[in-house]
Amino acid sequence: MLPRFAELARGHNDRSFADRCHSEADQLRRNLEQHSWDGEWYRRAWFDDGTPLGSAENAECRIDSIAQSWATLSGAGDNVRVRTAMAALDSHLVDRQHGLIKLLVPPFDKSDLNPGYIKGYVPGIRENGGQYTHGAIWAAMAYAKLGDRQRAWELFGMINPVNHGNSTASISTYKVEPYVMAADVYAVAPHTGRGGWTWYTGSAGWMYRLTIESLLGLQVVAGKMRFQPCLPQHWSGFTLRYRYRETFYMITVSQTHDAEPPMTVRVDGIAQQPPEINLVDDRQEHIVEVHLPGNPSST
Repeated sequence: MLPRFAELARGHNDRSFADRCHSEADQLRRNLEQHSWDGEWYRRAWFDDGTPLGSAENAECRIDSIAQSWATLSGAGDNVRVRTAMAALDSHLVDRQHGLIKLLVPPFDKSDLNPGYIKGYVPGIRENGGQYTHGAIWAAMAYAKLGDRQRAWELFGMINPVNHGNSTASISTYKVEPYVMAADVYAVAPHTGRGGWTWYTGSAGWMYRLTIESLLGLQVVAGKMRFQPCLPQHWSGFTLRYRYRETFYMITVSQTHDAEPPMTVRVDGIAQQPPEINLVDDRQEHIVEVHLPGNPSST
């Protein structure tokens, strides 16, 4: 948040506060790298006596997904380390057999660690080692930010409730509505794969952002639309109709593997530099063409 607040401060000609935000962010980043790195992933927290949480030395909660995802999403993590951390997340927390993305493993149960109310849940339920959907979505967003389209879309498929209702066996396991977001999915027998608290607006909002901003790559910032798609390799593109107040933008995004960088953006036939849209509410329909360079060898 600090670099983003610095940008806001500069927009109000408050250079001194902007510089302070950058300075504090740099110090925080250095401290995180010095103290939070556990060797293969980032630690989640510390108790008052200095005992770490989310560390390989813990018998319970050895790794927590949130620290890995946000080290990536925040931009604060070291470029090499975040890839190592996300590989650890994939190895330890993604349960492909049951289609789950766990928040942490192993769950809290018999150790002396007392992180608070989550230990009150049965091991493998909700925040205590189940799939907590906020965290699962952040993991998919982090893979998208790294450009790992294969894992980003794979995790999206696991989280998508529709895929929990695509067979009789899936429906009998999931047991809740497959057309709304669930806050959590159980990860303990005999209820592994069962949906928990449904109609959960928080995870629904994040799922929307994952779909629109991280995967389709449409990001609206301060009256501009920017594009950073993370599309499946086999997609040729997509179209959408975007409403900005009382003005419609008809957007076509095309992905071709023979195109050369950089990405190009045209609005009503006019190339945009930089390649983004200045959103204008002129009540006219605008045609937007976005051409993405492809890379057949990428993930």
